[in-house]
Amino acid sequence: MSKAYWVSCYREISDAKKYASYIQLAIPAIAAGGGIFLARDVAAYAYEDGQQDRTIIIEFPDLESARATHDGEAYAAALEALGDGAVRDIRLVGGV
Repeated sequence: MSKAYWVSCYREISDAKKYASYIQLAIPAIAAGGGIFLARDVAAYAYEDGQQDRTIIIEFPDLESARATHDGEAYAAALEALGDGAVRDIRLVGGV
């Protein structure tokens, strides 16, 4: 069973209060799903068509744990709190 990685790239955080509310709910939801934060910062370097956005990398025991966390009720509450407060994309990637 390979580890999995949840990668979030923030293009814009337009509402700091919504983002703060999201963080308060998201961190415990992700930890409860087995997620371990490996990186949370603005990209130090960006190459090719990359952007120096805020990037989050979270390790999970496996892809199903990452997906179940994202699709679960606790994280849904965090997404509701965030609403339109940020523009980002999230990718779940299986490890090698």
